[in-house]
Amino acid sequence: MIEFYSEIDFNLSNPESVSKWIRGIIASEGYEVGDIAYTFCDDDQLHKLNVEFLHHDTLTDIISFDYTTGKQIHGEIFISIDRVQENATELHVPFEEELHRVMIHGILHYCGYKDKSDTELAIMRGKEEEALQTRPIA
Repeated sequence: MIEFYSEIDFNLSNPESVSKWIRGIIASEGYEVGDIAYTFCDDDQLHKLNVEFLHHDTLTDIISFDYTTGKQIHGEIFISIDRVQENATELHVPFEEELHRVMIHGILHYCGYKDKSDTELAIMRGKEEEALQTRPIA
């Protein structure tokens, strides 16, 4: 089950279509959907999580907690809408496109993709782009 929550004044456009898209990406990677919760929040909340759980005193756009078991994806994904908006502006892309990129980034981590080295990051970016080609358009 994929669920969407918001700690701020934000509502995801087309949650059913987005959920179907995420399910398709998970299936294309050879995994099954378990329990996945997205929580949309602001910079302050995500910063607190970053410090508390990852010991990073920086702003970030996403933090994901992976509870995947075998080939079944389970996890919690927290996304700062503030960061997504700023990134979209800086990258000159629509907000929804950047939001979908960040949303699928967490899922790709659950599917085993990393982004710590330049090579891993290049693969991750390629998978994000591939996923974005099939994303729902509002």
